[in-house]
Amino acid sequence: MKYIKHLFVVICLSIVSLVKADEGMWLPLLLEKMNEKHMKSLGMKMSAKDIYSINSGSLKDAIVSFNGGCTGEVISSKGLILTNHHCGFDAIQNHSTLERNYIRDGFWAANHGEEIPNKGMFVTFIIRIEDVTKQALNGVTPVMTESERQSTIDKNINEIRKTAKKESYQDGFVRGFFEGNQYYMFITETYRDIRLVGAPPSSIGNFGKDTDNWMWPRHTGDFSMFRIYANKENKPSEYAEDNIPYTPKKSLNISLDGVAEGDFTMVFGFPGRTTQYLQSAAVEQIMTVNDPAKIAIREKALAVIDGYMRSDEQIKIQYAAKYAGIQNSYKKWQGEVLGLTSTNALGKKKTYEAEFQKRVNGNPQWKAQYGTLLGDLEAAYGEIKPYGYARDYYLEITSKIELFTIAGWVNSVSAAALKDGEKAFTQRRDQARNVLEGLFGEYNSEVDVKLFETLIEMYVKDQDQKYQSPFLRKLLSENGNDINKVATKLYEETILHDAKKTMQLLNGTMEDVMAFAKKDKAIQLYTDLVATYSNEVSKKLNEVQARINKLNRTYMQAQMDVFKEKTFYPDANSTLRVTYGKVKGYNPRDAVKYDYYTYLDGVMDKYVPGDYEFDVPEKIQTLYKNKDYGQYGTNGKMPVCFIAQNHTTGGNSGSPALDAYGNLVGLNFDRVWEGTMSDINYDPSICRNIMVDIRYVLFIVDKYAGASQLIKEMKLVHPKRK
Repeated sequence: MKYIKHLFVVICLSIVSLVKADEGMWLPLLLEKMNEKHMKSLGMKMSAKDIYSINSGSLKDAIVSFNGGCTGEVISSKGLILTNHHCGFDAIQNHSTLERNYIRDGFWAANHGEEIPNKGMFVTFIIRIEDVTKQALNGVTPVMTESERQSTIDKNINEIRKTAKKESYQDGFVRGFFEGNQYYMFITETYRDIRLVGAPPSSIGNFGKDTDNWMWPRHTGDFSMFRIYANKENKPSEYAEDNIPYTPKKSLNISLDGVAEGDFTMVFGFPGRTTQYLQSAAVEQIMTVNDPAKIAIREKALAVIDGYMRSDEQIKIQYAAKYAGIQNSYKKWQGEVLGLTSTNALGKKKTYEAEFQKRVNGNPQWKAQYGTLLGDLEAAYGEIKPYGYARDYYLEITSKIELFTIAGWVNSVSAAALKDGEKAFTQRRDQARNVLEGLFGEYNSEVDVKLFETLIEMYVKDQDQKYQSPFLRKLLSENGNDINKVATKLYEETILHDAKKTMQLLNGTMEDVMAFAKKDKAIQLYTDLVATYSNEVSKKLNEVQARINKLNRTYMQAQMDVFKEKTFYPDANSTLRVTYGKVKGYNPRDAVKYDYYTYLDGVMDKYVPGDYEFDVPEKIQTLYKNKDYGQYGTNGKMPVCFIAQNHTTGGNSGSPALDAYGNLVGLNFDRVWEGTMSDINYDPSICRNIMVDIRYVLFIVDKYAGASQLIKEMKLVHPKRK
C-alpha cells in the first residue's frame, strides 16, 4: 500500500509538472541550458543560439523595448518596426486634430519624408545580458536591515555599471530577480529618433474597444508602424533632419503560412510585472480587498468620462488615451478575480504551502531556517491589509483628478524655490511648463469637476476617517458636507484648471508662484492629501512592506531549496524574456468551447453602422464582399486573430509571435479575460494570449491602405512549403 501511495504521489507531481510545462517567462541567455530541449520537443526547429547570441545576429537583435512600456520588432532592413496600435496610440493622438483625425481615419506615410517625428519616443535594444549576482551582493549580510541591504546593493550596482564594458553610445542597467536573490546586467542601445509610419483607423486598430477588450473571440487589427532613424554611422541620435533609416543587425522574416492548432509559438518581449510566487494570504488579499477597491473606483471614473466622450467629439479625442488606460486595468482586474476564483488558485496555493511546510518540518536544517516562514508572511500580510486598501484609494482617486496633478506641479515649483532659490525655481518651472503643456492639451475642466465630485465622495465614504485629509473634512464641514458645493467653490476660486492662466503664472516671477502656492485652496487640499497619506498610510505601509520583502526573498529561496524537482523562472520585471507554448483553443466554462482562430467574417458579424466600437470602414466591407484578400487570405477567408498558451503580461503588448523557425506569424496584444490572473497564477487550462495574425496586418497595409511600398521592404516567406 505504501508503494501504491508513493506511486500515486509521483504520478500526481508528474501531472502537475506536465500541465505547467508551457508556463514561464525565461531569460534568453539561459535557454540553451534550461529550455532548448523542451522547446524542441514542442516543435521548435531553431536553436537557442538563433534566439540569443552576442557573437552574431540573432532574434534578440530584432526586438525592442518600445517607449519603455511595450515591445516592438524590426521587420525590414530599413528599420521599420511593428508594435500595437494601443502602444502607438499616444503618438497617433498627439498628431490628431479635428481637421486631421488620425485616430478616426488612420495615417500612412507615402515616403520617408512624410514620416512624423515623435518627441520623447524611444526604442531600446538589448546588446547582451550578464549574471552579476556575486558583484551585486558583495558585502550583503543577513543581519542588515532592508534599507542597509539595498544601499549596499545600490552602491555595488553603480560600480558594476561604471566598470561595464560597453561603447560610448551604449548604456546599462542591473535588475534583481527571484525577489533579489539574483542580479543580471543588461547592456543596451537606445534610439530616440522614432517616426510614425502608419496606423489603421481605430475602427480597425481598436475594433471592439471596451466591449471586446480582454475578451475572446477577438477581431482587432491592433498594430501600428514606426521607423527607427540613426545618424550616418547607424548609431543612436536625437532627432535630426539628416538622420537616415536604421540598418538593423537582424530583422524578422514574415510567414504567410499562418498557424494550425498544436503549432509551436514563441513570444519574445519585455513583460512588465508578475507575482507568481506569492504566499496565499497575499493572493487572498488581492482577490478580496485590493482588486475590488480599484475596480469600484475605476468604474465610477469610466462612467463619468464615457458620458462626456459620447456627447463631445473634442473630448473624445482629448480623453481617448486616458479612458483606454483606465479601462484596460479595470477590466483586467475583474478578469483576474474571476480567474483566480474559477481555478481555485487560493486552494492550490494552500495545498502547495502544505507540502512545502511538510518538507520543511521533515528536514532539521530547513526547519531551523524556514519553519515559521509561512506564518510570519501571513501575519505580515494581515498587518498591511488596511494600509494597502488606503493606498489604493489614495493613488487611484488622486491620479484620476487632474486638478491634483496640476496643483502638484505648481507646488513643486514653489517648493524648489523655497528650498534652493532662483536656479532651482527656473529648472523646476521649465519642467512643469513642459509637462503641463501636454496635460492641458488633453484636459477638460468640466470633466475634471465631475470626476472630483464622484471620486472624492468615494474617498470620504469608503474608508476610515483617520486616512482622510483633515483639510478636506474642513472644507466639507464649511459647505454642509456637500461635495458638489466643495467642488464648485474649489474650481471657481483656483486658476489651476485654466491652461492660459496657469501658464501665465508659471511665466511670472518666483515670488508670484510662491505667493500663489501659499494661498491657493486647491494646492492646500493637494498638499494635505499628500501629507495625510504620507503620515497615516505610507510610513506604516513601507515599514511592513520592508518586512514582507525580506520574508518573500527568503520564501523564494526556500521554495527553490525545497522543491528541487521544480524548474523556477523569475517573475517578470520589464526585462527581455521568452515564453513559448502551442496554439490551442480553450473551454472557459461549462458547455462553452472557443476555437483558436477568428476571421474577417466575425468582424462583419459584429459590424454596427456608425457605432463607437463596432463600425467597419467602407473599404473593408467592399474587400470582404469581393473576397479580395490578395496573397493574405486562406481558403477564401481572411484570418484576423489567434490564441496560444504563451505566458504573457503587460509589456508584452506589441511582442512578436514567432513560429518554430523564428518567422513572424502574429503580434501579441492581449490575453483572454478568464486568464488575466496569469500574472499571479498561470493555469494552462484557461490562460491564453491573443495575437493579431500577421497576414491581417499585411492585408490592412496592402489591400486597405494601399501602402504597398511598406510590403516591399519586408521579407515574406512560406516556411510550411519546405
